[in-house]
Amino acid sequence: MKKNLRRVLALVMLVSMIAAFSLLCGASAAKEETVTINVYNWGQYISDGTDGYIDVNKAFTEETGIQVNYITFDSNETMYTKLKTGGASYDVIFPSDYMIARLIKEGMLLPLNYDNIPNAQLVMPAYRGMAHDPEDTYSVPYTWGGTGIIYNTKFVDEADVGSWDLLWNEKYKGKILMFDNPRDAFGVAQFRLGYDVNTTDPQELQACADLLLQQKPLVQDYVMDQIYDKMEHEEAWIGVYYAGDFIMMQAENENLNFCYPKEGFNLFVDSMCIPTSCQNKDAAEAYINFLCRPDICGENMEYLGYSVPIEGATDYMDPEAAANPIAYPDEKTLERGYIYLNLPAETSQLMDSLWLKVKTSGANKTLLIGIIGLVVVIAVCAFFIIRKNKKKAKRKSLYTK
Repeated sequence: MKKNLRRVLALVMLVSMIAAFSLLCGASAAKEETVTINVYNWGQYISDGTDGYIDVNKAFTEETGIQVNYITFDSNETMYTKLKTGGASYDVIFPSDYMIARLIKEGMLLPLNYDNIPNAQLVMPAYRGMAHDPEDTYSVPYTWGGTGIIYNTKFVDEADVGSWDLLWNEKYKGKILMFDNPRDAFGVAQFRLGYDVNTTDPQELQACADLLLQQKPLVQDYVMDQIYDKMEHEEAWIGVYYAGDFIMMQAENENLNFCYPKEGFNLFVDSMCIPTSCQNKDAAEAYINFLCRPDICGENMEYLGYSVPIEGATDYMDPEAAANPIAYPDEKTLERGYIYLNLPAETSQLMDSLWLKVKTSGANKTLLIGIIGLVVVIAVCAFFIIRKNKKKAKRKSLYTK
């Protein structure tokens, strides 16, 4: 009887161990099946649940089970450098048109499998087959928009507004913000000088650099996403940036206004691409497909203030947002918009070199002033220390007499 009982107990224990092992294996397998994609996007460039808007990444995870690791950059050049140096692995990136062409040329993007992106068929005809990706092999449009001047109506005279000249107006010295990337900064100078924004002429690029050097004493700071705080809190009165970002800033400060300068402005398309470093291509394409869905695109773009490239997306937006003349300029305004093309390597290198000179101009003088100031501070401190030690020595000698 006891033998039988021991056998039964042993069998129960064995079955329990097998069941426990199966559960552990199942849990481990489930854990291994969890997929995470690394998404590399511009700062403040997706609806994150703020102010009651959709949290796009959370909604994607809830629908698909795919986790999103979301990282941001502040310029195309920053993103390119990060990809080129191979310091990290990304599954989806959001470059602008000219940068897409460069990435394609250098073999840094994977062709898309449109079987996994059926919503891409909803891309508007105007944003298909563009110069940077003629066959739409590597990119799906995410947004489009333009650059222009943001200004505070409390401090800036409307008579001074309408031209890129405003960024060189000495009346507003110390209250002007400028782009902190070479392509956009040189683009502003090219528009002001009447040059082709895709010029490869070294003399014209040098003239642009000279113009930016003339502007430098008037500039409070060179910025990218830092423009939000500075303009919203009225630390600066004038800045050059992207139209969609202006709409978000105006929601925080109603005194802000925007203009597309008369000389012309950059018209851009930002798209979703998959870099060669991608580790989860099917999941990445599922993410792109999700962002192309009209309801997701519409809610996302209403929050961002940027313009939709997807058919039917405006049906899911507030009518006022869908008719905003800054996000959706009229045809006459759009005629002044010019798209950046990918420049030859030698032209890009020259522009980068000239931009570095602009940014570092006067740095030696500033450093010298800083060093002199530091020497003076050290000298003053040393004087008081020596003086204090002399007094102590004098007191000590009096007590020892």
